[in-house]
Amino acid sequence: MIKKIGLVMLTAVFVLSMMAMTAGEVMAQDELIVAQGASRTTMDPQGENDQPSAQVRAMIYDTLLHQTPDMEIEPGLAESWEQIDDTTWEFYLREDVYFHNGELFTAEDVKFTYERLIDPDKASPSAFILEILREIEVVDDHTIRLHLEEPFVPLLSHLTHTSTSILNQTAVEEAGDDYGTIVVVGTGPYEYIDWATGDYILLERYDDYWGELANIERLRFRAIPEDTVRAIEAETGGAHISLDISPVDVGRLDEDPQVNLTQYATLATHYIGFNTQQEPFDNVKVRQAINYAVDIDPIVDYVYEGQAVAANSPISDMVWGANLDLEPYGYDVERARELLEEAGYGDGFTTTLYTNDNPQRIQIAEMVQDNLRQLNIDVEVSVLDWGDYLDRTGEGEHDMFVLGWVSVTGDADYGLYSLFHSSQYGHAGNRTFWSDPEVDDHLDAGRMISDLDIRENAYLSAQQIIRDEAPWIFLIHTEAVHALRENVAGFDPHPAGHHDFSAVYFGD
Repeated sequence: MIKKIGLVMLTAVFVLSMMAMTAGEVMAQDELIVAQGASRTTMDPQGENDQPSAQVRAMIYDTLLHQTPDMEIEPGLAESWEQIDDTTWEFYLREDVYFHNGELFTAEDVKFTYERLIDPDKASPSAFILEILREIEVVDDHTIRLHLEEPFVPLLSHLTHTSTSILNQTAVEEAGDDYGTIVVVGTGPYEYIDWATGDYILLERYDDYWGELANIERLRFRAIPEDTVRAIEAETGGAHISLDISPVDVGRLDEDPQVNLTQYATLATHYIGFNTQQEPFDNVKVRQAINYAVDIDPIVDYVYEGQAVAANSPISDMVWGANLDLEPYGYDVERARELLEEAGYGDGFTTTLYTNDNPQRIQIAEMVQDNLRQLNIDVEVSVLDWGDYLDRTGEGEHDMFVLGWVSVTGDADYGLYSLFHSSQYGHAGNRTFWSDPEVDDHLDAGRMISDLDIRENAYLSAQQIIRDEAPWIFLIHTEAVHALRENVAGFDPHPAGHHDFSAVYFGD
């Protein structure tokens, strides 16, 4: 194995491999270990809307509706539903569902959850998902009626989002500020046991679960931000499933008979955002110039080794409503220089580019830093831990930042509204602090119009403006590769990244 890695990393890899082998040798078959690439922020579904946290929360909580890996909507805590009129929906809830604290699930819990999510005093970054709600009416213990401010076509897909996970009112109110870290209570297939910050979160099978019981008794999520270490854990048995394997490690793992790789297209877009409230990024010509100055091909070919495609739009081709006809900026340094000169920045400027400690994002930041030197733009790359990164970019303390977005619902509304609508500045998703009145109108219309053709045209028009106004450097749409030990079965990856680990089992 060490010979496969190469001599440069020999000593470090040997030590890490021995540590992982020790862990693997004692790994019990009643515990599934999943290695993630970043630490979690909170187990409160209405806290930060980040992927690593959502992956864990999906196993602790349930939503009213569920979305399959094929993006089909199916019953969750709601057995059935019907649309009463353009602005009224009724949901019929399962009976005999219990929270992990033993309390019975009722419509009152749905009302509490949704009202808390959209409460402006709580300032949840995910409030946009259900801000359309005007009233949440409890008809009886197992019937909830949602009254909307206006017609909202993507409602059902929004109700599958992990941020709408149903909370237990008693647990939340009694825990106060400790909810989401010390106290965590859901109705899902696993219940929360322990959290060692920066290390692991341990869950245990909930034997009174209303649905199919989890196959494996305990589920441990480990935070391993170093890509190579996460790959080594898959090789040596330190983890049963290692998520998001770096392209540089794929070839080696593919030759290992004890490891199986699964690769699939995702709903993810990766981009570099500008803080458009800060000079010089309040100037559209500066933003366009930088788009022309960044060479995307090496990012696709060398950072992702072909496991990505260049993006010319803010949402991937897999998302309904994606504009597939937008013209990419392309790599044109001379055009970039012309635009900078026109903008009054022909001599360049100094700026800062934030990234978290994801190795691929750091590589991208350094490549962009090198590209922009050609324009006399001096870029300082600042690497932050995940929580600090989200806080600072949410508060607008940045110039530029590298980030990704997963259009979880598979609908253009989710892929565009929170990232580009003027009502969503900061933690809600619009970390560029950019907006355009015409884009706002298109995004608002896309939420209300039931005619699919008209609705699609609204999103196509919005993306054309976004492309031209360039609040982002449009980077890539990615595929994901996960590594599974050979005895792991039943893993069906979800394109949104919210995988059902309760279905996983150990084979022969």
